Amino acid sequence: MTTGYPQALALLETRRTIANFQMAEPGPSEDEIRRIIAAAARVPDHGKLTPWRFVLYRGPARADLDARLAPLYRAKFPGVPAEKAALEETRFSRVPLTIGVISTATEHVKIPIWEQQLSAGAATMNLMLAAHALGYAAQWLTGWLCYDPDAAAILGLRAGERFAGLVCIGTPTVPPVDRPRPAFETIVTEWSA
Repeated sequence: MTTGYPQALALLETRRTIANFQMAEPGPSEDEIRRIIAAAARVPDHGKLTPWRFVLYRGPARADLDARLAPLYRAKFPGVPAEKAALEETRFSRVPLTIGVISTATEHVKIPIWEQQLSAGAATMNLMLAAHALGYAAQWLTGWLCYDPDAAAILGLRAGERFAGLVCIGTPTVPPVDRPRPAFETIVTEWSA
């Protein structure tokens, strides 16, 4: 079957990660951010629980966020080289927009937590694809910020929540480069009785 949405398939086939240090202004406009979030929310969600939420890190608040996180980073990684520390301590300031995707999965009588967490992962991927569809670069990151309780609290994580990731979005400054992908035969098996 070849009917349908060939442009959508081309979008999926051309998505590539561009590193956050290879992004620049401009970032998405307010209307584009709303479209990106709306697309991110159109994922399978068994039970209609909405087991995720989004936090926008943008504008002048990015420098304040970096300033609050820097002392934590220095305390956690005291021997890190200066270049790496400088990159980490400007993580949010360097990127026009970062969107935190937070899994709010909780115990439910019918919906396993794992399914709720998968929904948060799907929301993150839809967010990446929507940014790509609008011509922006996107990178899905986690790292120490997402797992350190003090850093995660500064980023807005609430009790019982977990980060699915931090998605950096901006205008690419380099062309995308593909990486080797697994061969069909190495990732697919056919079930038989």
